[in-house]
Amino acid sequence: MMRVVVIRHHGVDSAGFIGDAFEARGADLAVHLLPDDGPLPAFDGADHIVVLGAIASVNDPEPWIAEELDWLRAADQAGVPVLGICFGAQALCAALGGRVEAMQRKEIGWVRVDSLDHGIIPAGPWLEFHGDRCLLPAGVEVLARNEVAVQAFRIGRHLAVQFHPEVDSPQLKRWLDGGGTQEMERQGLDADQFLADTIREEPAARARADRLVAAALDLAGQLAGFAPAEPGPLPGQDRR
Repeated sequence: MMRVVVIRHHGVDSAGFIGDAFEARGADLAVHLLPDDGPLPAFDGADHIVVLGAIASVNDPEPWIAEELDWLRAADQAGVPVLGICFGAQALCAALGGRVEAMQRKEIGWVRVDSLDHGIIPAGPWLEFHGDRCLLPAGVEVLARNEVAVQAFRIGRHLAVQFHPEVDSPQLKRWLDGGGTQEMERQGLDADQFLADTIREEPAARARADRLVAAALDLAGQLAGFAPAEPGPLPGQDRR
C-alpha cells in the first residue's frame, strides 16, 4: 500500500480532492497538523508527501516554519517526492534554494493559467488564495504561470502548485467564515460569488485534482501499479 504523509497547518484544512485522488489509488493517508501535533513525523517508509497551504508566510519567523524547511530538505535528500500546494509550494521553493516574496495584491478567485505542459497542469480554472509568490532557484522547470506568479513548477521528483486543487465548497466556506470574507472585502471581491463559483466548479475541480495526482506520481516515477483506469474528459471540457 502506498503511504502518503499529509502536512496541514490549520485544523479546518484537509487534503480534500487531492486526498481523495491518492486514496483512489490505494494510498493510506497519515495526516499531521503542524505545529499542533508536535514535531514533524519521520518520513521513512513514506511513498509521497503532500504539504498544504497556510495563512503564514514562509518568511515569517515562527520556529515551525524553519523546522518544516529543514524537514523538506531532508525529504529531498532521502528521495521522497513532495506535492507542495500554495504555502507548500513556497516552502519547497525556499527549502531548495529559491526565495518567496509578497505580491502587491493578493490573488483570490478562480483563475486560468498559462500551462507550459497541459499533460501535467491543465489550464484550469484553478482556485487561488495567496499573497506571496515564488522566486525559483536556477534550473527549475516552470510548468505554468500567469501575469502575477509562477503557478506550477517541478524540482526533481517534486511537483509544486501555487493554486489550491484540493479545495471544495465546504473547505472554502470554512476559510471564508474564518476571516476570508473580510480579506476579500478589503480586496473589493465578492465572497458569496466566490463560493457560488466554487460550487459550480466542483465536478471539474475534482477531475483536475485527480489528474494532478496522477501527474505527480508519474513525475516521481510511482505511477505504475498505483494509477486506476485512465480518466475520461474533464467535466465541461468541451465548453472550455
